[in-house]
Amino acid sequence: MGYRENPRPGGRSARVQAAVHQSVRDMLSTMDRADVTIPLIAQRANVTPSTIYRRWGDLQELLADVAASRLQPDGPPPKIGSARDDLEAWVEQYADEMASGVGREMIRDVLSAADTANAERCSGYTQHQLCVLIARAKEYGEAFPTLVELMDHVISPIMYRVLFDQAPGTDYVRELIARAMPRDTSRT
Repeated sequence: MGYRENPRPGGRSARVQAAVHQSVRDMLSTMDRADVTIPLIAQRANVTPSTIYRRWGDLQELLADVAASRLQPDGPPPKIGSARDDLEAWVEQYADEMASGVGREMIRDVLSAADTANAERCSGYTQHQLCVLIARAKEYGEAFPTLVELMDHVISPIMYRVLFDQAPGTDYVRELIARAMPRDTSRT
C-alpha cells in the first residue's frame, strides 16, 4: 500500500501521523521489537487500528515510514572549512550514524518494506546533502566530484559495509573520499 503524503499540512492527518510516529518511537525504545503491534501502537496513539492499516497498510510499512522520518537530516552539512573538509566531516558522521545499532535497524526497516518510497526518500535525503556540498564547492571555486561519483564511489561502498560487513572506520571513509577527490599536488 505505502505511505501517502499528507495532502493538507497540519490538521487531523498531520496529528495522526505525529501521534503514531511518536508511539512507534516510544515503543521501540522500551519494548522488544517483536512485541510491537499495530493494535498496541493504535492504543498508545489514541487512534483506531483501521486508521493505521488504511494509511500504512501493515506494520512493516509503518516501521519503514518512521525510520525514514528519523533518517531525515536536521539541517545542511556543517561548514568546517574547505569543500573537502566539509565533505569529510559530513561523510564520517554519516558513516558513524548509519553503522550504529540504531542506524542499522532503521535501514533494515526502510529496506524491508515492500514499497520503495521510503528507501527513495532516504536516498533523496543523502543526495540533497551532497548537492549542498557540491554547491558549496562551486561557491568556493574548488574542484569537486559529481553527485553520481559521490553516490557510486563514497556512499554506496559505505552502505554496503554497513549492511553486509563490518562498520566502516574513519580511515576507510577518508580513503573513499581520496579516491573520489584526489588532492591537487600541483599547487604545493
